[in-house]
Amino acid sequence: MNNYKCHFCTVCNGTGCIAQMPGMGGVNRNINFRLNCDGWEVCRKENPLLFVNFLERPVNDRIPKISLAPITGAVENIGFDSEKDYYSQMFSAAHNVGLDICVGDGFPDEKIRYGTEAVKKIQKSDKNFKANFFIKPFENPKILEHAELASSCAKIIGVDIDSYNISTMKNLIKLEKKSAEQLTEIKNYVHSKGIQFAVKGIFNPEDAELIAQVKPDIAYISNHGGRVDTRIGSTAEFLQNYADELKKHSSQLWVDGGIRTALDVATAMAFGADNILVGRPFVSAFCKGGEELLCKKLLELSLLQYSR
Repeated sequence: MNNYKCHFCTVCNGTGCIAQMPGMGGVNRNINFRLNCDGWEVCRKENPLLFVNFLERPVNDRIPKISLAPITGAVENIGFDSEKDYYSQMFSAAHNVGLDICVGDGFPDEKIRYGTEAVKKIQKSDKNFKANFFIKPFENPKILEHAELASSCAKIIGVDIDSYNISTMKNLIKLEKKSAEQLTEIKNYVHSKGIQFAVKGIFNPEDAELIAQVKPDIAYISNHGGRVDTRIGSTAEFLQNYADELKKHSSQLWVDGGIRTALDVATAMAFGADNILVGRPFVSAFCKGGEELLCKKLLELSLLQYSR
């Protein structure tokens, strides 16, 4: 029986799981977790005209792309009995409700193997289905090994550049801060497989400079939901300040962190996000009410029924 660590707060805003790592919380008393949740409203208030202009777009231009963010550590952080059960159950439900799926990586290697197996299980009934894989910043030979493992069922493979700073992994395995040269090597390998390349964990000015050098297909703004030691701030604020710069050097711009309402989704789109990724709210909904509640949560985030 699963022993979920989520408190199923009425509003998932980082106040109910302060400092719970392992668990659903973040570092530094959840400061960036909480700032992420507040950041979207702050951006709306600071840029009312931009947001209003977004709402004036034709309906077809306001249809959001929403995906399940990559989450691992389901046993220690969420409370599943096994990592394999989490991937199998969560991915099946996500696919059934129409969510694009991201597979995370971690330690031990079984985590990405279980994720790959869960994707291949879905492919038995949907042969065209593929997922997005995000690999931890191991040394490059190990990243390439994991990329090869995922390549048969991946449409996107990326490197999670900020996760070398995740406190729960620091003493488990060697992770490293990646250079532009290292990321370019991985990009070239991924492209040789006919797969798009992404860089995830963009949250510092130096990360924007890295994107300018690497030029990935996808630039993914994230601070791991406040779970990494990094500067204090929100992903909404970073998107607002760096979207234009990042779009010069990548084809798509993705963002996660603190997205809780359809207004938040619309705000991210107004600032240039092509894909909005959601983690804790989808996981919490599934743990509390299974596929039915997961579907309801997706509908809540997708309904941009605004007057023109």
